[in-house]
Amino acid sequence: MSNNYWDEDEDDQDTDTDTQMDGSDLLKKLRKAKRNDEKRIKELTEQLEGLSKSQRERTVKDVLEKKGVNPKAQRLILKDLEDISEESVNTWLDDNGDLFGLTKEPAVTQEQELNRAALRQQDVVTQLGTTPDKAQDLLNRVMNAANAEELTQLIQGN
Repeated sequence: MSNNYWDEDEDDQDTDTDTQMDGSDLLKKLRKAKRNDEKRIKELTEQLEGLSKSQRERTVKDVLEKKGVNPKAQRLILKDLEDISEESVNTWLDDNGDLFGLTKEPAVTQEQELNRAALRQQDVVTQLGTTPDKAQDLLNRVMNAANAEELTQLIQGN
């Protein structure tokens, strides 16, 4: 049998007076922790702003390279636009592209595309075909050929 007759609840009440903190020490530690947290928040905020700025610049640079626009336009775009995305930069370039010699290509409708295709076909036919004048001239030469040699030369020449 054990001779220990103490109540376990009493153990919680036994505290060392040396390890107890008074209110001022606790406040000092809380303030120090708060300052450390604020410092860390400031560092992370600066880092986020730097990354955001880099991302904005990269987006603008990529769009300008695709369009073949002078990279100096990047400064103006970054000043003018709050929200930078590929669409917003393209819209800005459509509106202000004439400042940099960028002309907007007119939209081509399906009807215009069909008309162009028909014109191309007509060009091919007219370039490769023979005109009635040439056909008549060739026929006259064949009819007026004096011998077989002249006829052979006409055929090989054409």
